[in-house]
Amino acid sequence: MALLSVRDVTLRFGGIVALDGVSFDVEEGQISGLIGPNGAGKTTAFNVITRLYKPDSGAVELDGASLLKVSPHVIIRKGIARTFQNIQLFRTMSVLENVLIGAHTLGRKVSEDEAFRVLDVVGLRERAYFPAAALPYGIQKRVELARALVSKPRLLLLDEPAGGLNHEEVGELGTFIRKLRDDFELTVLLVEHHMNLVMSISDHVNVLSFGRKIADGSPEQVQADPAVIEAYLGTDDAAPPPASPEQAGPAAQEPAADEPPSEERA
Repeated sequence: MALLSVRDVTLRFGGIVALDGVSFDVEEGQISGLIGPNGAGKTTAFNVITRLYKPDSGAVELDGASLLKVSPHVIIRKGIARTFQNIQLFRTMSVLENVLIGAHTLGRKVSEDEAFRVLDVVGLRERAYFPAAALPYGIQKRVELARALVSKPRLLLLDEPAGGLNHEEVGELGTFIRKLRDDFELTVLLVEHHMNLVMSISDHVNVLSFGRKIADGSPEQVQADPAVIEAYLGTDDAAPPPASPEQAGPAAQEPAADEPPSEERA
């Protein structure tokens, strides 16, 4: 049985259909990728799962129980935590204080002990009392991850965790996400534009384009799917030129290391 089940979810913003009958499952213990071009609806799907958005129709269930019937502030008690595409930290607060916000359901004493434990995991104990605003971008992303982990989630939603990282750091992140999955017994749903990262660590991949799911399967199946290739590369009626890395499919479409994080629109 899937830990997370999204069924026929549709969400409109006025005349814009952000999600159009989207369905997918995330099996317990898996790392599941959710990919697609900018504007495909990936972050919107996260916002529906975490109850920031209310869909016009469809169902979202965790362990067979509806998430759409609970208030947004209850989602963390259900065992779901997330990071954000654009870092959402309290900039004037310390690293420790930011992490403690994620542990507000645990009680003060337990939460502080747990906060230092996860700061050890992400390598930030020595910066516990630094103001968040004083930290480099990459370190701030680790603070946000620690804030998600401290709540002891079953399902961790990661929204573009590799944004702003260089090639070496992206490789290290992939190893780290796998370790987190194993050590914390997590299920991970990953939105990411670094295709090499997604394809190297995901057990299953779902692909969105213009709010619709166009493919799903193993990383190998998704990379070879004509609909996925078309969504990323477009079509050309002319005779194809000689093969190049850009034609190898979505796995080759990793942004340059110095390319700024992309902004996904609903």
